[in-house]
Amino acid sequence: MEEDYRNSQTHNVTFEELIASLRTYIHKEDSVKLVTKAYEVAKKAHEGQFRKSGDPYIQHPLEVAYLLTSIHSSPQTVCAGLLHDVLEDTNVTKEEMIADFGQDIYSIVEGVTKISQLKYMTKEKALARTHQKILLAMAKDIRVVLVKLLDRVHNMRTLKYQSPEKQIRIAKETLDLYAPLAHRIGMYRIKAELEDLAFKYLNPLQYKEIENNILSQRSVRESDIDAMRKRIAEILEANNIKNYKINGRIKNIYSIHNKMITKNLSLEQIYDLMALRIIVNDVTECYQVLGLIHSEWKPLPGRFKDYISTPKPNLYQSLHTTVLGISGKIFEVQIRTFEMDDVAENGIAAHWAYKEENLGYSHEKEQEELVTKLKWYKDLLDYAENTEDEDPVYTVKQDIFSANVYVFTPKGDVFDFPNGATPLDFAYRVHTEVGNHCVGAIINNRIVPLTYQLRTGDVIEIKTNKNFDGPSESWTKIVKTTHARHKIISILNKKRREQLIEQGKNEFEHVCKTEQVTLKVEDKTIKNLFSKFSINDIEDFYYMIGKGDLSARGAMNRLLGNDKSDESSLVKYYETKEDRVKSKKYNAFGVYVEGLQKAQIKLAPCCLPVKGDPIVGYVTKNNGIVVHRFDCHNITNSEEQRFIDVFWDDSTNEIYYDTQLFITSFDGRNITADMINIMNSVNNVTIMAINSSKNRNGDLLTKVKLRVNNTDTLNLVISKLNNISNIYTIERIKK
Repeated sequence: MEEDYRNSQTHNVTFEELIASLRTYIHKEDSVKLVTKAYEVAKKAHEGQFRKSGDPYIQHPLEVAYLLTSIHSSPQTVCAGLLHDVLEDTNVTKEEMIADFGQDIYSIVEGVTKISQLKYMTKEKALARTHQKILLAMAKDIRVVLVKLLDRVHNMRTLKYQSPEKQIRIAKETLDLYAPLAHRIGMYRIKAELEDLAFKYLNPLQYKEIENNILSQRSVRESDIDAMRKRIAEILEANNIKNYKINGRIKNIYSIHNKMITKNLSLEQIYDLMALRIIVNDVTECYQVLGLIHSEWKPLPGRFKDYISTPKPNLYQSLHTTVLGISGKIFEVQIRTFEMDDVAENGIAAHWAYKEENLGYSHEKEQEELVTKLKWYKDLLDYAENTEDEDPVYTVKQDIFSANVYVFTPKGDVFDFPNGATPLDFAYRVHTEVGNHCVGAIINNRIVPLTYQLRTGDVIEIKTNKNFDGPSESWTKIVKTTHARHKIISILNKKRREQLIEQGKNEFEHVCKTEQVTLKVEDKTIKNLFSKFSINDIEDFYYMIGKGDLSARGAMNRLLGNDKSDESSLVKYYETKEDRVKSKKYNAFGVYVEGLQKAQIKLAPCCLPVKGDPIVGYVTKNNGIVVHRFDCHNITNSEEQRFIDVFWDDSTNEIYYDTQLFITSFDGRNITADMINIMNSVNNVTIMAINSSKNRNGDLLTKVKLRVNNTDTLNLVISKLNNISNIYTIERIKK
């Protein structure tokens, strides 16, 4: 079995152990002397300071530096690990650090110091700019990320010494920000350790329950894994594959918990709980081993993934398959080369590990290559530089850290998005102008509506038209990513501002003409008279009039110097949001078309859409707009110009929808009664009809007509039904 990372900390690291670890890959005495000097400066600066554990403070940076050597970081990065708290917690100045260690090491330490100032999850505008600086520090230098992640690892290992309140805050910050960051740069071991340590403090009861379950079954699982490992070794030897390594592992606790929650599974139902990793010399042997494994054991359908031919955006490569192994136990098998395994465990740290013999090495070259290979890392820089109105940390979490859908351009470039992302999200990720002029999308050689939800493996092409007027308000409801939504709102605001400026100018000129007044309006005059209302030039002046926040007549009087005017007649305050929002008229199905208040709408009887389904409207000749689920086969070859975007009304849950399930099961005793009891146990579900028959194999075929309020309720029903062991498949019926 692989070493259990949860028990990887056994003693305090010494300086001698740090140097020994450093010398495994660095042999130049100048580099060793530089690290020694950094240790001595840090030790002296932290003299008299102690951790909550009672250890001298120097122990913490020493541990961080040691972890950095374990992933073969450069001497400069190791020095930064030793010095990372010196600027913030001691009297050492910026000038002194630059004089002793140079600008490069100082810049890493400064970046880590900025991140340490993060008051996580605080949404005040005042902190948004601070967060922006933090993300810029991370995006401009990957070494800052490495130091901060390993700093967080040691802090989490010693979290037991903090107060309960601080434990919760730091654990949540770790789970929401640092563990996903480790995942995005491919550092699996770091991610797994951070997740488990955070989960241990956030949900100690569930952590202990899963841990106890794993420990109680550990000997059995290890025996099963060992049996599989021995048999695989025999197969490899028999086929002349000599240089290999076979590791067994059990999934980390938080990952198990997450899968149990998201898929409503018990621990025994998690297929990849037991996993084997086969490491071989080259790619050819990877595919050869895959064939041998599938020849020996039956693979489970739909569980094969080829990340070698199509690497993940974090550069991860491996073959994944799930097989029915020895004694009918289910195993996940991963197959990769030794180089791929290094990258899989240590991510970019392995890919750009420091090598003394690399004479062409420079941090600038390394950073440039990083941005080129990790597309999301460039997005991190763009988000940090261009996010204006919202906290960029929130935006990065939503768009980048939660991304798990991988799509391709026709040229094979990979982009990743969060679940629910649409072609418009893709268009705006490519370029703002591509998004603004997007008129359609072709996915897997098929025209799809803009509401289509991207799926892993989709090949997507965006159709643009330079004469297209740009996005509409409805687009803000289609996109999933905050990045795309900000871009759309920005262009809409710009267009709206231009329209309101023109409207305000016409209104002001009309008032002046009515009163037979001639006024010369200049920026300087406007600023002098109206700056207290944040009006500093002519554009602002007309914009505020057009928006209704400034009275045209009152403004004219002030420009004339009319003393009778007062501010109450000058300024029109905003009405309440509720009064200003135009009410939408919805139909009996809870579906609307932007801009059409009395559209004739019907739900398609062929696919029976339910609120929450991705939908598209199809304009018919006699029946108005028929709403289909976007994957309905009846609209696959329909006329493109007849599609229209339609939306569910999110303001009501009072409408119910008919849907049908087709269930295949073993004809066991009371199984129909079990189904009915489960469906009746879910709120907002009504069984309208249920019919059963048998096929030639004696399997029970059950059709159920249900009435539900949304897809969340329907998915809960399906999830609960799947817990019946005799049920094979559950499908929504499409006619």
